[in-house]
Order: sequence, then C-alpha cells, then structure tokens
Amino acid sequence: MDDIINLMTKTLVQCDFDGTVTVKDMSFLLLDEFAGPAWRELDDEYVAGKITVGRFNELAFNMVKASRQEMLDFLAFHTALRPGFREMAEYCRQRNIRLVVVSNGLDFYIDDIFRKEGISGVEYHAAETSFYPGGLKVRYVSPEGKVLDSAFKESYLLKHLAEGYRVAYIGDGRSDFLPAKQCQRVFATGTLLELCQSDGVSCMPFSSFKEIINELESW
Repeated sequence: MDDIINLMTKTLVQCDFDGTVTVKDMSFLLLDEFAGPAWRELDDEYVAGKITVGRFNELAFNMVKASRQEMLDFLAFHTALRPGFREMAEYCRQRNIRLVVVSNGLDFYIDDIFRKEGISGVEYHAAETSFYPGGLKVRYVSPEGKVLDSAFKESYLLKHLAEGYRVAYIGDGRSDFLPAKQCQRVFATGTLLELCQSDGVSCMPFSSFKEIINELESW
C-alpha cells in the first residue's frame, strides 16, 4: 500500500537561487561592485520591513549603470555552485520530482550561470530584467502574469500546492520564510535557518545538496 501511495504522490522541490544554489548571493555581489555602498541602506530598510523586496530591487538596481555583459563578466569570476546541486538536479529527473528554482534574483544571470555550468532543463522563475542605455529595470511577475511588489516566491508556492504537489522547500534568506513555513519539508541555511529556529518551524539544516538528497530518499 505504501508503494502505491508513493507512486500517486506528486512531489515538487521549490528552491531559492542566490545563497542556496550558489554559495554567494549574486545580486549582492553585483550591487557591491556596480551600485556602491548606498544600496546597503535600502537593504536595511527592507530587513526592517519598511520597503518590499520589489521596491528594494527597483531602487537598488536603478543605481547600477553597468551593461549586461559587464555584470556577467564580473560574476564569471565569483560564481560557485553549492556542492551537490548537479546531483540534486539529476536525482530529481530520475525520480520524477519536479525541481523549480524560484528566486528574487535576476533572470539574466541565472540563465547565464546555468548555461556556463552545463546545467540544463531546470525550471526557474526570477525577476524579469530589462536593459536600456545606462541602466536596467527589474520586475516580478506572478504565475498568472500579475506584476508583484512582494510575495513572489509565495505566489509560485501557492500555485504548486493548488496543483496537488507535496512541496519540499530549500532556501537561505528572509524572503524564503513565508513560503517555507507552508511546506511539508523545509531545508534551511543562513537567515532562513535562524528564522525557522526562532519561530519553531521544523526544518533540516544543510550545507550540501547531497544531504537533502539523502533525506528525500526516505520521504
């Protein structure tokens, strides 16, 4: 009977990108390099709940005047995937587990990093980036096509839950907390781990995706 139930269960892994798939936060690296120190004041306002993540990204990346290629060239020297992500992607493919990366980061560098790292077929959703002479604009769009100012990750989680998936969540940041605590399993590191522990949300700490694979084997 358990085998029949397992075959009927649809499993999805929703995973953050910056600081989760990658060791470092790529968007923060870009802002430190190309926006100067002023963006950190905006980050303080976001952490304090004074502005939304959408407003933060809008204002912070408005300070960036580098070209798309300049930013990609810079990230090429600073990108490192968290150990085990390739194995995680392959494990999900083999086990018919839907792996979806949902990120507050920017689509253009996620696409570039996956391509350069030879990772294909991973579904991802992130801030849509538009470049124009002298700058760039970012916006978040929900699964229904609505422009969002906040709760981007949660919008995808709610869609996944409504589709009947049991969801395991993997993340590291403050914006991961709201969607993570609505999931059946949570794998946390960084700020997300601290928030889960302080709020009593059950989670498993991790440093490598291989640890997560081992846990999913018995889920």
